[in-house]
Amino acid sequence: MAEKEIKNKKNQAKANETVETAEIETIQKTPQTELERVTAERDEYLAGWQRAKADFVNSKKRTEEMMREFRLLANEGLIEELLSVLQSFEMAFANRETWEKADKNWRTGVEHIYNQLKGILEQNALKEINPLGQKFDHLLHEAVRYEPDVTDKNTDGTVTNVLEKGYTLGGKLIRPAKVVVAEKR
Repeated sequence: MAEKEIKNKKNQAKANETVETAEIETIQKTPQTELERVTAERDEYLAGWQRAKADFVNSKKRTEEMMREFRLLANEGLIEELLSVLQSFEMAFANRETWEKADKNWRTGVEHIYNQLKGILEQNALKEINPLGQKFDHLLHEAVRYEPDVTDKNTDGTVTNVLEKGYTLGGKLIRPAKVVVAEKR
C-alpha cells in the first residue's frame, strides 16, 4: 500500500502542479489580454477623436469660406455702384488739359481720395482688368469695335485700346473691359 500511496501522492502532486501551472498561465495571460483589450479600446477612442477633430477643422474651413463668399456677395452691389465713381475719377484724370489747369493742391487731394477708394475696393477682393496689348478674350472683354490692323506685326485679335477697364470681384467677373480689337482685313 505504501507504494500505492506514494504513487497517489506523486499523481496528486503532478495534478496540483498542473493546476498551479494552469493558474499561473491564466494569471499571466489575463493581464496581457486585459492590456491588449485596453490598448485596442484606447486606439479606437483615439481614432474617433482624430476623426472628430478633422471633421471640426474641415467644418470650420467650410464655414469660413462660406462667410467670405457671403461677404463678397453682400458687398457686390455696393462695389458695382462704386465702380461708376471710380470710372468718373478716371475720366477726370483722362482730360489732361482741364486736369492740368486745376490747382496742384486740389489735384493732389483728389488723387489721394481716388487712391483711397481704389485701395478699399482692392482690399475687398476687387481686381482690375486692363487688357491692353493682350489677345481678346470674350469671357473677360467686350469688343466695342474692331479696327483694321495697320501694323506689320501679327496683332490680329489683340486689344489695341481700352475704353473702360473691367473688374473681377473674388474671381467673378462683375464688369467686362470695353475694348477695341485689331483685325486683319
